[in-house]
Amino acid sequence: MISTLGVVALLGGLWYAIWGLHPYQVDQQQIAVAYAHQQSAGDSVAVTMNVEQEAKNQFAFTYTSFDGAIVNGRMVYPEHTEPGQALPVMLGVHAMGRSENRWWMDSFKDRPTLEQTDKLTQQALANGYAVIAIDSRNHGKRKNLDHNIIKVMNDLHWWGKREPYEQMVIDTVKDYRVLLDWLEQQPQFDATKTSVAGYSMGGQVSLLLAGVDERIERVLSIVPPYLDDKVAIVAPKNILGNLAHLDKLWLVSANDDEHASESENAELYALIGTKNKKHLRFEGGHVLPTGYYQQLSDWYQ
Repeated sequence: MISTLGVVALLGGLWYAIWGLHPYQVDQQQIAVAYAHQQSAGDSVAVTMNVEQEAKNQFAFTYTSFDGAIVNGRMVYPEHTEPGQALPVMLGVHAMGRSENRWWMDSFKDRPTLEQTDKLTQQALANGYAVIAIDSRNHGKRKNLDHNIIKVMNDLHWWGKREPYEQMVIDTVKDYRVLLDWLEQQPQFDATKTSVAGYSMGGQVSLLLAGVDERIERVLSIVPPYLDDKVAIVAPKNILGNLAHLDKLWLVSANDDEHASESENAELYALIGTKNKKHLRFEGGHVLPTGYYQQLSDWYQ
């Protein structure tokens, strides 16, 4: 008689054979093609930005991305600027299941901003940065109600459907690349001083964006998930060698993160291809301790 354990093992083997995700390899040429947002490298892209002032120094905007999708976001300028001053920019990338609101609000829909990204915005503004954030694909105002993020992740982990997840991440990176096209045409911004900061999935997107677009000068990647080659095209480890151009990169991790172990974070840090890097480690899990951002103040300098 086949034991219960044997049946479970058999069913597990069948599931893995049919639906399990299997690793695959990507090279740098495949990465470049996947993240290209223009027909060719020399294309000149005109980006039309529809901007509406919400408050002093705060503006909501929309623009049309590379594939016709409408992107929404918000930008906030520092309180005091000199006439004619070209501002450095910090792009904020939110976590999975969040939205661009988390860069401005300490709570949204009665749920606190546990990642404390609103405090990062305050720090950046105090250091003279303009802060800009958009909703990632399938997040915030861009949710796909017929295939929400929970279904995307369940399909990935249970049914081996990696394409919706990978495309969501890739297209979010490309949305930011279109935003960079617009930024470098705006005299109020210093296109040579563009930074990106992100939490969790936002940390992942930040690393990917900097790896495919040298217009990013510095990166603050906070608790990015460690991803292996089952989703190779969106795994930061496969792109970290492209970061030699960065002026500064800080990796922020936790020693008991359920999405990245200490050894995995150490591997990521070792792969980062710039000497201008720093690794900050915190006690606890994926949600970092209250006030962790206070140890990041030097990143803006």
